[in-house]
Amino acid sequence: MDGAELVGFAPLLVDGDTLSLMGDPDLFDYQDVALLSGREDELAAALIGFLTAGWRGAAEWRRFELASVPSDSPAAAALAGAGAAWGLEPEFSEATAAPAADLPETWEEFVASLAKKHRHELRRKIRRLEAAGEVRQVTVTGPDGLDSAMEDFLWLMRGTGPDKEAFLTPDRRRFFGLLAAAAASRGVLRLSFLELDGVRVAGCLVFDFAGTHMLYNSGYDPAMSALSVGLVNKAYAIRDAIGLGARRFDFLKGAERYKYGLGGVDRAISRLVLTRH
Repeated sequence: MDGAELVGFAPLLVDGDTLSLMGDPDLFDYQDVALLSGREDELAAALIGFLTAGWRGAAEWRRFELASVPSDSPAAAALAGAGAAWGLEPEFSEATAAPAADLPETWEEFVASLAKKHRHELRRKIRRLEAAGEVRQVTVTGPDGLDSAMEDFLWLMRGTGPDKEAFLTPDRRRFFGLLAAAAASRGVLRLSFLELDGVRVAGCLVFDFAGTHMLYNSGYDPAMSALSVGLVNKAYAIRDAIGLGARRFDFLKGAERYKYGLGGVDRAISRLVLTRH
């Protein structure tokens, strides 16, 4: 805190001699310390100083791990610098990748920018779907109707395969509901459904923040898989992002093939470890 202003946030978990940020790896894509933009160096120094010398548990930890930070994270770079200043050894290693697509000003420009094969496939799949019935995209952004919309979304998620069905435990279903409600209250939620003849056949849970739309999760009705409803819904989510002036569509972690077909380019995700000797 700086007076009454919140300038940084680091929810920490202590496990033996290791500090890490709280969170289930199955539920987060980026795991970064939140520091006020422009003050990262100052605030990182304060945090590392507190953890190293000012905290009653300071003597007990030997490793501070951030498992999944964007390689261009200013907060992570500041933490590495502050750690080195306090005698810690910072080490970055590549963890995974998160494909993202930079967005032009129009949907037509975006489609034209895709590789020839992917461009033709996308246009063909959209034509085939639109020939099958009345196609409409419906997006929920606020609290009105959100509970029922999330039930529809989770049903579509669960139907995409046994892995997602096993993933959606009661606790995780509740987490998704709380997450969507929190995003809606802050004006960053875009829960987009593809409807065919008035029936929801695919859904995308997207967060709209700071000029970037982030695809957190998705699902579709497997009975409609021949019409590529999942892919088309994601494409329409990108079209929606362009229409709202977004500059990037982030597919988040995972190397699923569709992400590259929709213009995704790998963005490195790193693991940062600060070690005390």
